[in-house]
Amino acid sequence: MNVLAILVVVVVVLAVFAVGIYNSLVTLRQRYKNAFSQIDVQLKRRYDLIPNLVETAKGYMKHERETLEAVIQARNLAMNASQQAGAAVGQPDAMRSLNQAEGQLSGALARLMVVVERYPELKADKNMAMLQEEITATENKVAFARQAYNDAVTAYNTKRELFPANLFAGLFGFLPASLFEITRDSERDAPKVQF
Repeated sequence: MNVLAILVVVVVVLAVFAVGIYNSLVTLRQRYKNAFSQIDVQLKRRYDLIPNLVETAKGYMKHERETLEAVIQARNLAMNASQQAGAAVGQPDAMRSLNQAEGQLSGALARLMVVVERYPELKADKNMAMLQEEITATENKVAFARQAYNDAVTAYNTKRELFPANLFAGLFGFLPASLFEITRDSERDAPKVQF
């Protein structure tokens, strides 16, 4: 009887321990998913500002159609990649696609800003100045949201790799999450939108 009672106590203790690990991994996974949703909010804001920027520039830059189209195309690709990443938060392929699309968008915006420098009337336009301010503020918010997401992913990945959680993480289906990293050095600089 005593052996059976000891065995039951051990099983109950292990079950409580496993439930605690499971719950902490769920909590950390929800934190990084929430952190990604904050990135998504800021990216959506930026995606919404870009057509306004292009429309404002279009009136002044009649001979720069290729540059404007490149910005819109890059924006659309980034928006699609963001939606896919939102459906698969933390998964390596989705995060890699989002990183690449965001890099292309940043490059297209940087090229647009270089072209804008050639148009003094456009640089003086109030709408353009306001949009430049909004995009700069949004870029800062994206950077902060990206940092919060990466911090949450790091906490989750660390928890799932530490002993004894690593024994249960695979069993419970807690896969590693991917950071939202910059893939190319040229992407490390935010697009310059100063006039």
